[in-house]
Amino acid sequence: MGHKEELFSQSCRYTLRIHILKKATMIDLFKPYSFAGHHLKNRFVMAPMTRARRPDYIADAETALYYRQRATAGLIVTEGTPVSPEGQGYINVPGIWSEAQVAGWKLVTDSVHEEGGTIFAQLWHVGRMSHVSLQPNGNAPVSSTATPARDPKSQAFIYLADGSTGFAEPSVPRPLGTEEVARVVADVAKAGRNAQAAGFDGVELHSANGYLFEQFLNPILNTRDDRYGGALENRARIVLETIDALIAEIGASRVGIRLAPFNRQFDMSAYDDNGETYLYLARELSARGIAYVHLNDNWAAGHSVIGEDFLPRFRNAFDGTLILAGAMTLERAQKLADANLIDLPAFGQPFIANPDLVARLREGTPLATPDRATYYGGGAKGYVDYPTLANEKRT
Repeated sequence: MGHKEELFSQSCRYTLRIHILKKATMIDLFKPYSFAGHHLKNRFVMAPMTRARRPDYIADAETALYYRQRATAGLIVTEGTPVSPEGQGYINVPGIWSEAQVAGWKLVTDSVHEEGGTIFAQLWHVGRMSHVSLQPNGNAPVSSTATPARDPKSQAFIYLADGSTGFAEPSVPRPLGTEEVARVVADVAKAGRNAQAAGFDGVELHSANGYLFEQFLNPILNTRDDRYGGALENRARIVLETIDALIAEIGASRVGIRLAPFNRQFDMSAYDDNGETYLYLARELSARGIAYVHLNDNWAAGHSVIGEDFLPRFRNAFDGTLILAGAMTLERAQKLADANLIDLPAFGQPFIANPDLVARLREGTPLATPDRATYYGGGAKGYVDYPTLANEKRT
């Protein structure tokens, strides 16, 4: 591209950004919204949250009840569901690699659809954020690298030596061989087929929060010298190959992705072209016509990492539906939607203790506080026993 053409391109992008920022109209978040052939009853998204309630790794009737209770959300994205035994980093999380798991998730999708909801399965491979006790034959976890995650908050959820459950330092990984990457891509594609068989409306590829796909995107971590390392296009190759495989299996309108620009969670180092990495992905994903991009504004450090100066740039690069999660509030959701910076706000932890969160937000009712001690593992307590607003009014 010549100098004049580049200046023209920059001018066009700048003009589009100004247009977006000036296009401020009041959006009713409680009204229906449609995208890629999916029709939501409102714009609220329930973000994926690991709950670790299934020792047999199969969703069951209680899992179905948990999601049914929260099906007033316009869109539910499930807890991360491992695409293979190798992809696990947490015990007791229902997977999606076997026929029995497909049947279990069918209970969930039927329940949500009976309530008029829409539900996507989040497809998960944790990469190096795992432990040998979770891996087939006690093997080392796989990653882009042999460098383990060693910041204090990097933990796998396992059975400890005394038989209790708890968190442990992830094991030292081994880098995937170049030819092995195709196997991982195939595992995800199979999970996409399984999700469709289980009745999911679509899938979300988990490429955020320091898990496998971000381990390839980050050049501080990914020091490979093959076709999956080095230049930005190489580091992003596994993400795009996996998206292409999912599109081939179930169609672009059923494929979403979760990304976490500027993420520092799970020992992810800062790097200079972080912003451009995600803008490159935005352009490539836009060209593929996928259903949505789900950005996670990761607050692991206690503050927002996706500044509102970056959102317009991402919005310009991706012309599909854009979801944003991360310490979301109704006020922030309204502000960003009105400015046309996002389409759908995603809420995570508030949905745990407020199964009817949408109704509570509509009525301005104070929100219940979830019990953090019951986030991971256990039974019905802290899982399906939180009351709805209607129940509270009756009592």
